[in-house]
Amino acid sequence: MAFHLLGLSETLLRALVTRGYETPTAVQSAVIPEVLKGLDVWATASTGSGKTAAFALPLLKQFEDADASRRPRPVRFLVLAPTRELALQIAESFESYGQFLETKPKTVVVLGGVSINPQMMALRGGADIVIATPGRLLDLVEKNALSLSQVQTLVLDEADRLLDQGFAEELQRILLLLPRERQTLLFSATFAPPIEKLAGSLLTNPFRVDVTDTVSEKPKVVQRAIEVDQPRRTQLLRHLLEVHAFDRTLVFVATTYATEHVSQKLRGLGIAAAPLHGKLSQGARTDALRDFREGRIRVLVATDLAARGLDITGLPAVVNYDLPRSPNEYVHRIGRTGRAGEPGMAISFITAESYTHFKLIEKRCELTVVREWIAGFDPVQEPILYPEDSSQGHMFPSRDSGGIKGKRKSKKDKLREAQARSK
Repeated sequence: MAFHLLGLSETLLRALVTRGYETPTAVQSAVIPEVLKGLDVWATASTGSGKTAAFALPLLKQFEDADASRRPRPVRFLVLAPTRELALQIAESFESYGQFLETKPKTVVVLGGVSINPQMMALRGGADIVIATPGRLLDLVEKNALSLSQVQTLVLDEADRLLDQGFAEELQRILLLLPRERQTLLFSATFAPPIEKLAGSLLTNPFRVDVTDTVSEKPKVVQRAIEVDQPRRTQLLRHLLEVHAFDRTLVFVATTYATEHVSQKLRGLGIAAAPLHGKLSQGARTDALRDFREGRIRVLVATDLAARGLDITGLPAVVNYDLPRSPNEYVHRIGRTGRAGEPGMAISFITAESYTHFKLIEKRCELTVVREWIAGFDPVQEPILYPEDSSQGHMFPSRDSGGIKGKRKSKKDKLREAQARSK
């Protein structure tokens, strides 16, 4: 299907041409006509599949068709995102897609980590489109800087994250401020079973689409699992950077402390690296991402803050220095590479402590990744076995599993044992 068959205007089609878009992706072909009909939409689509355009383009078309002369401007379209970086990226997309509109929508981005006063000033006279993180949006509502009573369409991008416990309370407060009669659009690459029920309660007779298994949408990501002892992960990372000569690598760790610690160790090894985590100021986060995109930083060490929605063009590799706690987050992490049909590599470090948890990730994600040993980094610690807590989808230590780290048999020892058995 071509874009001109989806019901978009000539001005929007012109913007797509300037961005080099030739044909719509599967999620765009499926969703855009339904959004234009006014239906609720529940879309599950792989990372890098064009979800932002799937909702931004039809919302801009709806804006074109509406009366834009009312003053003050009522907030008609509200887009919620779980991270500041994703909110900023969405705003850039709206601006790019709407660059040729005769009357441009007033779009305001509201997010935490920066002063609230410029955002209050920007909202004077209203706004057509507000793109927000939940906490700052509520702050502005409490200060009477904007009203949500006339919102026509609500978009939840990375909806599963917005619906989980970390944002649930704030989201419920926002929903109470919105009209009951509205269009609601949910987009994410994953929806865990506990979230499915909650997501369904927000929608009325939704058009539901799942294009995660569409062959044309699957990223070309080579997945690797390398066994290594925990203390040797940084040296292994350095070795892989040298062997593969990745110009940029996104490294995921479990904690804020680890982002600072690992990036400092890499800098000590002569590798340009920087941390990215939620406790940095918004200016520092923006600078780190810009330097990474532009190649001034070779390695960005991040928490799962960077796993959601960040579009880093041509990123050759991601490394799970620490495994994600949730199997769903594994999908989002590796989705940062192999985007837009480009090849990518996702490497996971498997330690004795995380060995069984990676088996759970494989099971939940329906994957089988061959374990590797890298010469010079052969692990000596035995894997610790963990039973699965099926209610949470995580692994926890078992007193009955032994959980004792010991020395692995060397390859020579295993060969001698095999020869002895064959005699």
